[in-house]
Amino acid sequence: MISILVAAAVGLAVALLGTPAAIRAFRVLGWGQRIREDGPHTHFEKMGTPTMGGIVIIAGLCLGYLASRVTAQRFTVTGVALVFATVGFGVVGFLDDFMKVRRQRSLGLTKAQKFGGTALVSLAFAMLVTHVGHPGITTHLSFIRPSSIALGLLFYLWAFLVLTGSSNAVNLTDGLDGLAAGSSIMVCSAYVFISFWQFRHTCILVQGAQGCYAVNGVDLQDAAIVAAAMTGAATGFLWWNAAPARIFMGDTGSLALGGLFGALALVTNTAILLVIIGGLFVLETLSVIAQVISFRGFGRRVFRMSPIHHHFELAGWPEFTVIVRFWIVAGLCSAVGIGLFYADFIARGGLG
Repeated sequence: MISILVAAAVGLAVALLGTPAAIRAFRVLGWGQRIREDGPHTHFEKMGTPTMGGIVIIAGLCLGYLASRVTAQRFTVTGVALVFATVGFGVVGFLDDFMKVRRQRSLGLTKAQKFGGTALVSLAFAMLVTHVGHPGITTHLSFIRPSSIALGLLFYLWAFLVLTGSSNAVNLTDGLDGLAAGSSIMVCSAYVFISFWQFRHTCILVQGAQGCYAVNGVDLQDAAIVAAAMTGAATGFLWWNAAPARIFMGDTGSLALGGLFGALALVTNTAILLVIIGGLFVLETLSVIAQVISFRGFGRRVFRMSPIHHHFELAGWPEFTVIVRFWIVAGLCSAVGIGLFYADFIARGGLG
């Protein structure tokens, strides 16, 4: 437990104290945000605000995880793989952000380049946790616990879909000051609880199979440490990212956060439960999908603008009102996800 608190505290301190320095440095480097020309007109005043603040978030995660070694027993493959997934997706996001700044346009990497980068990181992560990581991770389809549906080699495709889907969902949500950061804190906090709970109850019952997998608790403890470090880092960043934002996380931060969510879901065998825990991000993604299908198929728009947070802005809601209400939705989704996780534990007589 102490190692989890150390990771969170160091992650918080690094982001809280390091972000002002990043703001000054990024201004000197000219790393300013580009704004969508078809976006809300109120956003044009944000043009030039320093971006790529996700670098600070990732630094907070890495230093928080390293600092936890003072009290934690050792590095684990699971912990290292989670950090790798976060950094890997962050690098893809950084390249995208850097090209936007360099070209002075709101377009960065091509879809093919993003696809290739995220696919490579996802595949490497999946191989690490299945071939070298803790024995508790399963290649079965999982909701709150592993099901009887074995994916086999399709697990690697599933890992790509989970990590890429979650990273893109956070990326779509990152459109208002502090919206993605604040919502991400709630998802990370949920996974601190889930990982730590599994660490304390280290026998995962598999439906449709006899016996249970003996999980190395240290691996799950490391998952909780990584989630706690990111919780602290995102909180420290939110201090400066809250409206009116002095810095944006950019794709560097949003892809890193989303990639970590997917990775945490896989190592805790709660991949489908992530849809509920990260319900706000799912809602944002579905709004974009619905808008595209409706416009291309029927020539009509479902929303005034997608993602859905822009719809409410254009409907007259003040930006901060949209942010706070969406935070409430994110908190409720995370609470429901934790509740379902715990209810399953109780329903099985406290087994695990």
